[in-house]
Amino acid sequence: MPLFDPGAFRIPPGTVHVCAGGETPVLRSHAAAFDRYGADKSMGPASRPRVDEEAERLCARLAAFWSVAPAEIGLVSSVAEGMSILVESLDWRVGDNVVVAADEYPSVVAPLALRRGVTLRFADMMDAESVAAACDGRTRMIAVSAVSMVDGRRHDLAALRRTADGAGAMLVVDFTQASGWMPIEASVADFAFSACYKWMLGITGIAVAYWNRARQPGWAPATAGWYSIAMAGRPDWSQPVALRADAGRFTRGNPSHAGAYVMHAALDFLEAFPRGAVAAHVQGLTTGLLARLDAAGIASTTPRDPARHGANICIAHERAAPIVAAMAEQAVLAWNGRGRIRFSFHGYNDAAELDRIMDALHHAL
Repeated sequence: MPLFDPGAFRIPPGTVHVCAGGETPVLRSHAAAFDRYGADKSMGPASRPRVDEEAERLCARLAAFWSVAPAEIGLVSSVAEGMSILVESLDWRVGDNVVVAADEYPSVVAPLALRRGVTLRFADMMDAESVAAACDGRTRMIAVSAVSMVDGRRHDLAALRRTADGAGAMLVVDFTQASGWMPIEASVADFAFSACYKWMLGITGIAVAYWNRARQPGWAPATAGWYSIAMAGRPDWSQPVALRADAGRFTRGNPSHAGAYVMHAALDFLEAFPRGAVAAHVQGLTTGLLARLDAAGIASTTPRDPARHGANICIAHERAAPIVAAMAEQAVLAWNGRGRIRFSFHGYNDAAELDRIMDALHHAL
């Protein structure tokens, strides 16, 4: 049985929706969230305190969701923006290097790749020895997705934390492919980010930024805006500018207030389920699909061990795009791109859908 009520989502009737790694369907409760935002935004002088309060309250809820302190959570528009703010804030010197996976997501790597003086080093993030061998005295950062979007492998963040500590480097984590189905303990990282429009059931335009203040107490962004500074009343620009003391310093301008209202509705939904329940449900489906693929002789690039894979099951294929399109004609919505077919499960999926997935896949192949 599904863990979530599928009727709570805008899933087209008769459709198997297994593309949470790209986009989840919209919760029907989001409509009321948008209406509430519209009403609060239309209150004249009372509007700004109302919508700002919702953004601040969201940070506290996200902090609990990630098992960290409220002051350590800020809001950005995307992982790419958060990562760029972090990269721009560091005093890079020629010869400094960062260790990443060769197939890491662009939002994590592109800000580093374009930064002068930064050398990228590549390692198998599933192999702590490989990562350690890539590090030296000039390694400033190990940057990794908790779960790979390419093949669904799930990285051992505790092992990477030990490697980073041994190298005197930061550990920066993108939780986009994990947050919402897997319990998150963000304190393993120095900094962490996550988009909200996948398993977290939100929308684009809002993302989570985490600053581990115990590990990086002196961190400050290189740029600021009205929201990220400690300003009361009319500013006196002849005086030094003070940043906010909390992770709100990540948010330079207005946060996505509409996105914050939607995220409250999403968290209302997700928090109704016990911690770990979604992970158990999802990985029951991933292991079930892997077993069916094995029986059919279809190779998957996703590790078999549930402790080493996320909520995605991936198949490398040169015809991924037309295969996924053909499956959509059978009302099975998967995801393609980067030479692979990807099936991503969430709480609205159930075991009965595995047969439909396999039938559609066989037909498309």
